[in-house]
Amino acid sequence: MRAPHLFDDTLRTHIFQNLSAFPQTTIDDPAARQAGVALVVAEADDTGHACLLLTRRQRGLRRHSGQYALPGGRLDEGETFEDAALRELSEELGLTYDSERVLGALDDYKTRSGFIIRPFVVWGGALQAMKPDPEEVAIVFQIPLSDLESPKIPELTPGEHDHAPVLGTPIATLQHVIHAPTAALIYQFREVALFGNATRVGHFGEPEFAWK
Repeated sequence: MRAPHLFDDTLRTHIFQNLSAFPQTTIDDPAARQAGVALVVAEADDTGHACLLLTRRQRGLRRHSGQYALPGGRLDEGETFEDAALRELSEELGLTYDSERVLGALDDYKTRSGFIIRPFVVWGGALQAMKPDPEEVAIVFQIPLSDLESPKIPELTPGEHDHAPVLGTPIATLQHVIHAPTAALIYQFREVALFGNATRVGHFGEPEFAWK
């Protein structure tokens, strides 16, 4: 079992420096819908250990009902990707942060459902103020960063095309494998923010249930 990451300034600096050195790839497609997503690094239940926040969406929602997801959503008129990510984080989890908490961005990811997702890594804090929206969020998971260092990640399975295997991320805390697009964002977070690798994920496929 890997040692837990401490939620401290050393970790924040490590993530910030890795993201600052990463040559982010963006996608310009006027026909695609746009969404901002937040990967929130927070302190897990006052343990002093760092975690990544992951939600499970309520069943019955029009899109991606019951699926694992990161806080995020479509851009409102006049918003930037970052604006949308922080607004959705506040609306979904009750965690309100300003842009100074954003440590950097990962690659844009184009989904089969027609979205361009831009993920932002956000430095959170203690979670006493977290109040998930019960209409949208069924449960919030605090995934230890040490879970993301597992040698079982990534898990690749055949996809629609040979060059685009479906990416899965086994999460020990969940005892479950989550899939792209959420898994792709989490895998790139691991590779870039934690390991300092310039790993790309845009070529990975998604399982059919995530296409809509």
